[in-house]
Amino acid sequence: MSLVTAINRDRLAALVKREQDSYAANFPRSRAAFDGAGEHLLGGVPMTWMRMWPGGFPVYQAAARGARLSDIDGHELIDFCLGDTGAMAGHSPAPVTEAVARRYTELGGATTMLPTEDAAWVAAELARRFGVSHWSFTLSATDANRWAIRVARQLTRRTKILVFSYCYHGSVDETFIVVGPDGRPVSRAGNVGAPVDPVTTTRVVEFNDPAALERELAHGDVAAVLMEPALTNIGIVLPRDGYLAQVRELTRAAGTLLINDETHTFSAGPGGCTRAWGLDPDMVTIGKSIGGGVPCGAYGLDAGLAERILSDDSADIEDVGGVGGTLAGNALSVAAMRACLGSVLTDAAFAGMTEVAAGYTESVRAVLAAKSVPWSISQLGARAEYRFTPEPPVTGGESAAAADVDLDEYMHLYTLNRGILMTPFHNMALMSPMTTKSDVDAHTAVFTEAVSELLGE
Repeated sequence: MSLVTAINRDRLAALVKREQDSYAANFPRSRAAFDGAGEHLLGGVPMTWMRMWPGGFPVYQAAARGARLSDIDGHELIDFCLGDTGAMAGHSPAPVTEAVARRYTELGGATTMLPTEDAAWVAAELARRFGVSHWSFTLSATDANRWAIRVARQLTRRTKILVFSYCYHGSVDETFIVVGPDGRPVSRAGNVGAPVDPVTTTRVVEFNDPAALERELAHGDVAAVLMEPALTNIGIVLPRDGYLAQVRELTRAAGTLLINDETHTFSAGPGGCTRAWGLDPDMVTIGKSIGGGVPCGAYGLDAGLAERILSDDSADIEDVGGVGGTLAGNALSVAAMRACLGSVLTDAAFAGMTEVAAGYTESVRAVLAAKSVPWSISQLGARAEYRFTPEPPVTGGESAAAADVDLDEYMHLYTLNRGILMTPFHNMALMSPMTTKSDVDAHTAVFTEAVSELLGE
């Protein structure tokens, strides 16, 4: 029996109520700011997912440096959320700050629709890290995925893509599809204003199910498999041994391109899972963290695909093909990427971040073992996440079914009320180059208290 069903739910409800009340008392200025923002901000926030923070309103940022964030109520928080990966480099790392300031003030010309020499440097560095040779830039990972899909459809002359149930690829329309309870594909619940039912554009299978993947690829209409090498946004779901090699073998046999979305799995190392696990995709997409907090994204193709798309007379990739954007590859973004990749998220930095994450994982696992709590924790390089299940889920569907809204709110509010900021919509902790062992020790102490109270100790 899992703790999810074994705990005293009345005790949990009382603890949640106590933490909600403490949260309201601890962050009154944030509450007032949120209450006053709704007159003109949709939902009272600048981006609607900020409403997902627990406690009924978000904490309002005042400042952030390194692995620390201060709010307008005067608290300093140890930040394990790090902008849900966007600030993996830490907040305002000095090399990025200096590069951005120089480009914007000393040199000027943040966006001119002209290239700078920084762009070629970044492309070469991404090629070194991820293996695919030719790169182009965007302003988000979502756009990188959209444009990679368009290129894949053009090259294969196929209409559909395939994704994994509960995958995360930003707000790409085709990816909001899951395997339903009856095993059939269905639009994900809450999908807002879908231009078409994603069932018409997309095939979907569960992660770690090679037989299902082979079955769906056999239709011969899939241009590309768009894949996180490990699922992340539904909780970390790691691939079984040999599974990713099967994916590569099956896609090649089907004439289907393989796109690795490394936006979140970049935590696995300096070249993401692609380099850490020796993967061989046709294309790679990435965003968020490579600019040190400055909006950016990128997609890369192997040399053969690059030659084919550039020589395709029917592919107007400069204009109506939709593979572009006025601000994409702007001088400010590529300056930030060069500084971040060259001086912050380096090979050496990832080694340290992964070591700190290993300490976090070991500490959480030790607490769970000492208290006989049947939860599990998974680590993906600099990222770790615990789940309310005895064994880590192996599919997106299993991971979704393991969610417990009340436990989530309790754990998030408990840590936040005690100076620890976790990712709001799942129990993920990310390490930056500035995250320290003492930060991990602080979390361990609070986590131990939260579990003890939950058990009535």
